[in-house]
Amino acid sequence: MDGPTSVAVVVILFGAGLIVGSFLNVVIYRVPLGLSIVRPGSACPSCHTPISARDNIPVLSWLVLRGRCRHCGGRISARYPLVELATAATWAVLGWWALADWAVRAPLLPLVIVLASAGIALSMIDIDHHRLPDVIVLPLYPVTVVGLVVAGLLGSSWPWAAALEGAGVWLLLIGGLWLLSAGRGMGFGDVKVAPILGATLGWLSLGSSLVGLLAAFVLGGVVGLVLLLWRRAGRGTKIPFGPYLFLGALVGLLVGQSVWDAYVGSMGLS
Repeated sequence: MDGPTSVAVVVILFGAGLIVGSFLNVVIYRVPLGLSIVRPGSACPSCHTPISARDNIPVLSWLVLRGRCRHCGGRISARYPLVELATAATWAVLGWWALADWAVRAPLLPLVIVLASAGIALSMIDIDHHRLPDVIVLPLYPVTVVGLVVAGLLGSSWPWAAALEGAGVWLLLIGGLWLLSAGRGMGFGDVKVAPILGATLGWLSLGSSLVGLLAAFVLGGVVGLVLLLWRRAGRGTKIPFGPYLFLGALVGLLVGQSVWDAYVGSMGLS
């Protein structure tokens, strides 16, 4: 694609990500409470007054209102616009990633956008409630299968073997840690998410899947160490691992193959 077209794709994805991010805020709040994500409409968390359309514009409304409800002046958490911005930025980055090798990556773009969006919602829920709800995780299985089939139809290859290997490696390690620790070192929700991410990365290459898995543990370990040093957590503190699984998968998606190729080359295995 030429320059202007590429910029347009990224801008459109950023704008769409803002809208989806606004919806993810509803999912993050309501799903753990067992509430409908459709009805009723959004309302102020303090006075419960329904939020009008002009006050529900992603990011902009929060800035105009200075983070407060128009009716009662109650504070509205900065996390709402941050989730919207994070979703928009993720969609834009994924668009940039696909544009770098459009013929190969574009067929997989719809699936990775869906998984990234679900990952943002699940990560925030995991941070708040230390669980990954089945109502979000389980539908990702058929979505992933359909997404990979679509990628195969639109692309030029069907790397099912690598996808299954990636799913197996992620499931074996995450599931093994859950089993060996009797659920104390890893949640079962993490086990359910693992093969979805492993298969998607494996569709690109087994190297991408392995790097993504390693990145999840490195990121989780670094954050855990920082929390210990800052005394924000103790040795017995449970740290949700879901966010690091999704972040690791994003690393594997964006740079996994490059990192794997560099590693193989440095070992003289290429």
